[in-house]
Amino acid sequence: MGLMVAAISQEMSKPEADRTWQGKVFGLVPYDFRPPSWERIRGAYWNPDDPRLFTDRPFGVGWSLNLYRARIYIQQGFESLMGGKLEAPEPVRTTLTAVRGGKRSSRS
Repeated sequence: MGLMVAAISQEMSKPEADRTWQGKVFGLVPYDFRPPSWERIRGAYWNPDDPRLFTDRPFGVGWSLNLYRARIYIQQGFESLMGGKLEAPEPVRTTLTAVRGGKRSSRS
């Protein structure tokens, strides 16, 4: 809450023509009070092109978690612990058996 007040105070101290409603509080914590767009939301929460785990929030003060990068780190950690590549499991084949009129029929 304190950082949000500091960010708003920082913007209000600027001349009205210079207010962008985005920046960094104390030159460190990012803030953005512009209405969020789908592009900014996706860029913050799922961005394969960004190497950062923590990205700027699309709205508010602080950071977001780049879930794509988190998935990569979790996968790499699992592979390093288990000593091999994590592969997708093969699809499971099932056989359905139905009883119709006292007779069994089978489909794969």
